[in-house]
Amino acid sequence: MPNLREYDSISDAENVAEDNQINIYGIPESDEKVTNVWDTSVKVEENGYYWNGDPIFKKGFNVDTDKPIVAELFCGCGGTSLGFEMAGFEAVLGCDIHTPSVQTFQANHPECSTITGDIKKVDPVVIKELLNGRKLDVLIGGIPCQGFSLNNRKRHEKDDRNYMYKEFARFVKVLQPRVIVLENVSGMKSVGNFVMDIENDLGTIGKMKVKSQLLFAPDYGVPQKRTRLIFVGVRGKEFNFDDIVKTHGTIETQPYVTVKDAIGDLPALLSKETKTEYETKPTTAYQKLMRLNSNGTIYNHTAPNHPPATIDRIKNTLPGESMYKKFRQRIRLSWDILSPTQVSGGIRPQFQLGHPQDNRGLTIRERCRLQSFPDNFIIKGGTVQARVQTGNAVPPLLAKAVALAIKKYL
Repeated sequence: MPNLREYDSISDAENVAEDNQINIYGIPESDEKVTNVWDTSVKVEENGYYWNGDPIFKKGFNVDTDKPIVAELFCGCGGTSLGFEMAGFEAVLGCDIHTPSVQTFQANHPECSTITGDIKKVDPVVIKELLNGRKLDVLIGGIPCQGFSLNNRKRHEKDDRNYMYKEFARFVKVLQPRVIVLENVSGMKSVGNFVMDIENDLGTIGKMKVKSQLLFAPDYGVPQKRTRLIFVGVRGKEFNFDDIVKTHGTIETQPYVTVKDAIGDLPALLSKETKTEYETKPTTAYQKLMRLNSNGTIYNHTAPNHPPATIDRIKNTLPGESMYKKFRQRIRLSWDILSPTQVSGGIRPQFQLGHPQDNRGLTIRERCRLQSFPDNFIIKGGTVQARVQTGNAVPPLLAKAVALAIKKYL
């Protein structure tokens, strides 16, 4: 039985395993361990790219900007920071435990300070000293969402990751920012009393009223059915979520951005193939937006290295239909739809969505397009860890809409 890491999909491994009456890790199905795979008492396996040593601080050079400044904790690859920069803010710091994410953040925010490491080991005073006496305008936190995610089959209230908002609160207490923004998956609303607790705790510590609301990413120009729970608190004022302007999806605005609108101009690929230049001109406003400042170069556009069985499976699946019986959410995309929510896929992410026309899964560039990352945004790390980053990211256009509303309060 080949190792799971050799497969582009957990489902591919399971199909082979079923024929051999073993599970995807090569353990006979009669083994008692198999029945406990999703036992919530079993500690969650960590990503091997987490940095658990002493935090590594890299100082940047952009604190003296005239723009309002933001710092992002649990920053991932930096989707929220990018959205705020699109709205006229300046990111001064990103902090995350996932090394490839910080490398991506650094590559796309070269003048920004970064901290690589466990947030529990980071002293908020370090950030306060970095600001040189300047008041932090916005503190952003994309706290880990796996414990709340509806895609997590081990989802439960006592997951340790559900309490990481308390670490965010520790930084709010020391830094006392003018605005706080916290985001998570919609599933948080159905697990315990976390939403109310977060609003109350952060409101008390930050001396502000904190409110939350679910935001649907396509309403802000993102070509993906992605809903995020956003918390906002403003010092001295009460934030109104109606100030976040919807740009798509109504008669008064524009239609939602479809898969074809988003990725239809990217070059076709065979399995394992890479292309770095555009072959056609952009045909939609979204494609033109994504190409701004790209200088004609396409990054991260490499097709997954699929085994023949996976290629045949995608080939024999109609656009819009599920590729796997056991995983109905893993579909072959259709040109005329919104993409389903992209997921990070755990610590060994497999390809999730099939291309509408090519017999393959999506490239990292196509995943970026569906998240509204522009083409000049480069994802660092290999394909697997790039899937982690793009699956966990906040769509920049969604973050931009939130940032533009917040700007009015500053």
